[in-house]
Amino acid sequence: MRAFQCGCLTRRHFLASGSMGIGSVALAWLLNEECLLAAPARPELGPRHFDLNPKQPHHPARARSMISLFMQGGPSHLDLLDPKSELTRLDGGNFTGEIKYDNAGEASAKLLASPWKFAKHGQCGTEVSELLPHLAEIVDDVTVIRSMHTGVNNHNLSIRALQTGRIPAGRPSLGSWLLHGLGSESQNLPAFVVLEDPAGLPVEGIHNWSNGWLPSLYQGTVVRHREPRILDLDPPPHLQGGIQDDYRNYLQTLNHRHLESHPGELDLEARIASFELAARMQLTAKEALDIGGEPAWVQKMYGLDEPATRDFGSRCLLARRLVERGVRFVQLFKSNWDHHNNLLLGLPASCQAVDRPVAALVKDLRARGLLETTIVHWGGEMGRLPVVQNLANPGRDHNTYGFSMWLAGGGIRGGVVYGETDDFGYQAVKNIVTHNDYHATLLHLFGLDYQRLLYLRNGREESLLDNQPCRIVREVLS
Repeated sequence: MRAFQCGCLTRRHFLASGSMGIGSVALAWLLNEECLLAAPARPELGPRHFDLNPKQPHHPARARSMISLFMQGGPSHLDLLDPKSELTRLDGGNFTGEIKYDNAGEASAKLLASPWKFAKHGQCGTEVSELLPHLAEIVDDVTVIRSMHTGVNNHNLSIRALQTGRIPAGRPSLGSWLLHGLGSESQNLPAFVVLEDPAGLPVEGIHNWSNGWLPSLYQGTVVRHREPRILDLDPPPHLQGGIQDDYRNYLQTLNHRHLESHPGELDLEARIASFELAARMQLTAKEALDIGGEPAWVQKMYGLDEPATRDFGSRCLLARRLVERGVRFVQLFKSNWDHHNNLLLGLPASCQAVDRPVAALVKDLRARGLLETTIVHWGGEMGRLPVVQNLANPGRDHNTYGFSMWLAGGGIRGGVVYGETDDFGYQAVKNIVTHNDYHATLLHLFGLDYQRLLYLRNGREESLLDNQPCRIVREVLS
């Protein structure tokens, strides 16, 4: 994992550490690929074998893939998606109710109205901040949820809630559960891809895409933020052609012979499957990860022509190319949303970096007929408080009791605003959506019954929701 942190991801590290691992493929496998049969979505709770072959959902699915745009740090819903007239009216006065701070040392009770204007957009009339002019262009495709709630007021715990369903560490991530239930539509690319932020690992690091105690086959695979996305993907000239084919076949024979003498070793099975995927990726990954061949107008639409949007735009474009080729779950991280101070400069800069690329992604998916089956998620692990933090350089502290995110595509209704926070945007008060509700709704859209998507661990049937109270938020479904 050190290779991911230092940015020097070699093919060897990728094969050894990536969730899909990767290495040996035989010509026989390629010839027999069309003979693979779909397996039940609920695995047998006895002796088990795990793979990434496509599996049948429990009921007809609306979504086949998902792109999660995770704004790590906590975008201020009060300044972006949840305007509050009462907060504006009482700007500079004192908040008289009880409030929970993460940083009590810099806290104040002084109310801070949004310095940015909101306006209604689209046929739906959804109100959006002037900081997100490109999102305003696609609001008719979007459901804005204004009543998100995790209730754990720091980054780590709220991230775990949204990424893994529970606060305790070490649990499998949402993407891993989707692979467990549905497998992959592509046998030549990793099914769960993480497009790293050049700023570094997010809070909670690799646990954001961990398989937890699910088989390691289901962990997310990290792809570099710059070219080459995967180092040393091509074999050296002296190993190309028949020499490498012979070596693969020999290695595959040894691997399967070893597996036969160690039945039930899930990590061993996952490593062998990873080796096989690696070899197939030599034929497909370079093309999939190369955005240079995209038309100039497409690259411009995503903002690759501007320094402020180039990085996130290239990753959004890459995400579209991956789901287009059958990747199940793509996760993009963008840091620098934790505006405890310097809100007036920091928030506009964060919005500028992502607004244009994100809108382009939704437009591009819609134009290609992919939005109907691809869920796009935008949001962070929390929102911000309605009071000032750090009077000398105003910002906002954490708020996990009522915040906003938005969803589009894959069976999500467009042009909808769902849920409400109180008059000051502090607590969700109407149609509250917890992290458990969010996950139950996503699984439903993928055709998975959260009560039946199980994994037997130490004699106990585990699930993403882990018997927590939840509901499918049907009001946001089309």
